Amino acid sequence: MVARRYRLIRDLASGGMGEVWEAVDERLQRRVAVKVLHPRTASRASARDLLRAEAAHLAQVSHPNVLTVRDFGEDNDLAFLVMELVEGMTLAELVARDGAMAPERVRVILLQLAGALEAAHAAGIIHRDIKPANVILAPDGTVKLSDFGIAVPVGSDLRAQVGEILGTTRYLSPEQALGDAVTVRSDLYSLGVLAHELLCGRTPFDKGSAIATALAHVTEVPPGLPEGTPADLATIIASCLAKDPGARPASAGAIRRAL
Repeated sequence: MVARRYRLIRDLASGGMGEVWEAVDERLQRRVAVKVLHPRTASRASARDLLRAEAAHLAQVSHPNVLTVRDFGEDNDLAFLVMELVEGMTLAELVARDGAMAPERVRVILLQLAGALEAAHAAGIIHRDIKPANVILAPDGTVKLSDFGIAVPVGSDLRAQVGEILGTTRYLSPEQALGDAVTVRSDLYSLGVLAHELLCGRTPFDKGSAIATALAHVTEVPPGLPEGTPADLATIIASCLAKDPGARPASAGAIRRAL
């Protein structure tokens, strides 16, 4: 039991910082998802700060395609984040199981994610970690963007740290790879990488090492999309993957309207 309220039922996922559990909110009698820090990280103030920041960022974004935060707290030095429970699989799990997706399915997913990013950016938040593992696809086709753990405010001059770069190199924007400040268009680049992967079944750049992959984002042209990809969808993805942030769409809203 967490905070004498949340009864943990089933371990759903485990990451570098914590675990996500299916749980029951005994007070409101509803099922929720509870993220708790690993014991080895629970005592680190930096880990608790990240979880607290994730809760604050999620609370600022209200959108049907963004995971809803329910609660945050600390129980005997155990920091926890309570979110809505979404049945389904992450896009990373789906690609690993099924491979490439049909273009029209990718279009629907991309449309929803563009809306989610539009709402996040309007709330002044840059996600910085757009990737299939952070997107849940529900059985009814609804996608939910999650994991705002390393998000930063729009206009922040914070540069990516080495650990963050190494953890997400396959979805990293060129400016992040170069250690430059991120903007909302950095999220759009990562969205383009995600869409490319969904269509092809693999990421455009994966050189076998973090450094080589990061450099590929800066210098190499992404592989072509599968034959039969609709021209408008291919154009949107190509524009998201522009090396120069200024050549990318002006906003997530522009992508949503184009789709």
